[in-house]
Amino acid sequence: MTTVSPDTGVGPLLRDWRERRRISQLDLALRADSSARHISFIETGRSRPSEDMVLRLAEQLDIPVRERNALLVVAGYAPRYAQTPLDDPAMASVRDGLDRLLAGYEPYPALVVDGRYDVVAVNRGIALLMEGVAEELLTPPLNAMRITLHPAGLAPRIWNLAEWRADLLAQVERQIALVRSPELRALYEEVAAYPVPDRADRDADGRGADRARERTPSFALPLVIEHGGQVLSFIASIATFNTPMDVTVAELAIETFLPADRETAAYLRELLP
Repeated sequence: MTTVSPDTGVGPLLRDWRERRRISQLDLALRADSSARHISFIETGRSRPSEDMVLRLAEQLDIPVRERNALLVVAGYAPRYAQTPLDDPAMASVRDGLDRLLAGYEPYPALVVDGRYDVVAVNRGIALLMEGVAEELLTPPLNAMRITLHPAGLAPRIWNLAEWRADLLAQVERQIALVRSPELRALYEEVAAYPVPDRADRDADGRGADRARERTPSFALPLVIEHGGQVLSFIASIATFNTPMDVTVAELAIETFLPADRETAAYLRELLP
């Protein structure tokens, strides 16, 4: 094993990931088929881990694919995972699969976003909900967080905006803690600073969101949003690719909105037959 400086190299980075995952050196060693002593030597820079060891530790620490490449580079190895643009011919099967998935989910809303919450693809259900959004927010690259929380976006039509906004901001915070992205941090600070629209003119008694939720299951936070005078309720779910080997694919997320009541489902089926 090659000795490296204790203040540089991959060791301190791995230690940081281990501490963020709240895993002891012994637990990590058992998971990675190593020893606590060896893990300690790697973290303090007394030993340089092999390429295989870096990947094993990254796997056990559930480190994102993009960050695994960074660890390999710092350790002196070549990146293992490609980052292929989604419009590359090699990604045709991924694009086709996403398009079929989104179309198959219609008339219910569904979209695909990347690691910065930029919109990659949408179906007709999402396009329907975005009617009335300011043109400036629909200029590429579209960003799901901006479109949802901006006063000129969907925010004025979301009846339970306070709850939905808090949930979205917490989601971005968790993502920042995972990848420590300056771009995500900048996005968070931007959308968190948006003024919250006043719904008093549309919800005079202050119980609009409560009444809408009365017909919504309580097992998950619904998105309660108005469209064309109709109050719609959705339960959102997010799916990602299993064991991705490409950075682009690893950072894609498919968000679908399941109607939370019969009224919402019927409304969408009537508008998008």
